[in-house]
Amino acid sequence: MPTSYRIAEAAALLGVSDDTVRRWIDSDRLSATRESGPAQVDGADLARVATELHPAPQPGTTRSSSARNRLTGIVTRVVRDTVMAQVEIQAGPFRLVSLMSREAADELGLEVGVRAVATVKATQVSVDVP
Repeated sequence: MPTSYRIAEAAALLGVSDDTVRRWIDSDRLSATRESGPAQVDGADLARVATELHPAPQPGTTRSSSARNRLTGIVTRVVRDTVMAQVEIQAGPFRLVSLMSREAADELGLEVGVRAVATVKATQVSVDVP
C-alpha cells in the first residue's frame, strides 16, 4: 500500500513551510493527488525530494547537532540482505543511518517513503514507527 502525507506532514518531514510544499506541487517538483479531501503527497516522491534537499555530507565534514534524541523523518533508502538491513532516514537537515536485522526492518514495514522516528543514543540509532 503506497504511503502518502498531508501537506503539513510533508512540510514538517522536510523542514520547510506548508507554502513551500504547495509551491513545489504547483511547479511539479513534488507530486500530489487530490482525490477526496486534502492533497496527499506521495511518500516515495517525498523521499526523493528529501534526499535532494539534504545530500549526504562529504566524508570528514559534520553538520550542526540536535539537542533532541528523537528525530522524526522519512525513510529515503532501505538496503536488505539475508540477515541485515541498512535504513536511511532524512529528518529535516539530518540524515541518519541505522543498521538492524532484516527481520526488524520487515516487521516495522520500513520502505522508502514511510515516516519513522530515529532514537539516537550514543553510537546507536534505533528506529520506531509512530
